[in-house]
Amino acid sequence: MAEQDQDNFRDTIGTLAEDGKRAWVFPKKPSGKWYNYRKYVSYVLLLFLFSAPFIKINGNQFLLFNVLERRFNIFGFPFWPQDFHLFVIIMIIGVVFVLLFTVAFGRLFCGWVCPQTIFMEMVFRRIEYWIDGDRGKQIRLSKMPWNAEKIRKRLLKWFVFFIISFLIANIFLAYLISSDTLLRYITEGPLNHSSTLISLLIFTSVFYFIFAWFREQVCIIVCPYGRLQGALLDNKSIVVAYDHKRGEKEEGRAKFKKNEERATTGKGDCIDCNQCVNVCPTGIDIRNGTQLECINCTACIDACDHIMESVNLKKGLIRYASEENIEKKAPFTFSPRLKGYTVVLGILISVLIGMLFLRNDVEARILRLPGQLYEHKAENIISNVYTFKLVNKTTQDLNNLEFKLVSHKGEIKIVSHKTIDIEKQGLAEGTLFVEINAAALKDDKIKLEIAIFSNGKEIESTTTNFLGPRSYK
Repeated sequence: MAEQDQDNFRDTIGTLAEDGKRAWVFPKKPSGKWYNYRKYVSYVLLLFLFSAPFIKINGNQFLLFNVLERRFNIFGFPFWPQDFHLFVIIMIIGVVFVLLFTVAFGRLFCGWVCPQTIFMEMVFRRIEYWIDGDRGKQIRLSKMPWNAEKIRKRLLKWFVFFIISFLIANIFLAYLISSDTLLRYITEGPLNHSSTLISLLIFTSVFYFIFAWFREQVCIIVCPYGRLQGALLDNKSIVVAYDHKRGEKEEGRAKFKKNEERATTGKGDCIDCNQCVNVCPTGIDIRNGTQLECINCTACIDACDHIMESVNLKKGLIRYASEENIEKKAPFTFSPRLKGYTVVLGILISVLIGMLFLRNDVEARILRLPGQLYEHKAENIISNVYTFKLVNKTTQDLNNLEFKLVSHKGEIKIVSHKTIDIEKQGLAEGTLFVEINAAALKDDKIKLEIAIFSNGKEIESTTTNFLGPRSYK
């Protein structure tokens, strides 16, 4: 890839050539301390990603995002449509945490935790190094005519990429429809579930397109997170930064000469080897400063440290640092901005914890049937008709459910139900009548409290309105 022009690097993305076509990035295989740390983190996260759909807590899948049935499990806690407010708070907490983390440490999430980066750099890119070779060999292979060697390597790489994309699509599907359902579909045969198979192939195609062709463009063009940097980063944010004070000095950077004493020449410690550019997975020159394309992956840190060690100069020319640290040697401080985000995050987490403790395992809703007035029956009895909906959020079946009036004397009659049983994580719906003697009514509209019992044990209570004639106020 051609070196970026020093004057217009902020006017165009690094993967765009002068003629407007895409400039394909061939990053050099990284190595070093930070790269090893990233590998360990990636292995742990990949293990978590592939195992989370198959982990059960109290019978609940550890993570489940079943959008079609509106059922979500987060860390083993089931969330139903009735818990949507909790889900929204969790999402807001996630956004505020990302904002706080970005203000403090830039795009550290992108380089270390983001699934796109982990799959691209730690899975697909490493397979590419294994099949095509390192940067130089990849460039030569791309320019090579379509001979037997190129065809063999391309077909092998594309086949392996497709298999991995298919595996990722299956795991992704397990998060959406549950691992139990996925395994059942596999056991029964994919052809018996053609719609799911088509969805699976679509997911596979999307993942294959992203990792085989679109690649770093996801981070540069599609992902909005990079654009948040302009609004969130300041000179106190710790990012992967080039120490221009040390690298340029009075005479600027220059090629290294053997046995040269850089300290006496006024030249900067940067020897202009371009290794930080060659190893960058998004094709930028970190020496131009913080850029939208930088994902803080630390590949340039390892490359620069290796060169500095080779020429007997101090490591850390490229390092995790803030602009304030480079300019003034100022240490990291917890700024008022960070304190504000932390307070907001703490409040949101406290609210969420309180709501989780107040959350019931059984959700009961009893509502008067719309458009229906009361009915006057024999023996001065007033009757109202209701619909009820019971949601069992637990992993245990609920049997022999009963409704009892708590606030008033009266009777509850269930329509077309001898007994009500609800399976684990299931629901029951139906109609009931509440009958109360008119003499007990103090007003034409009163509030009733109804308790729900399972095998004689109260599991939930709820309130509803009861209408009567005005003459009985």
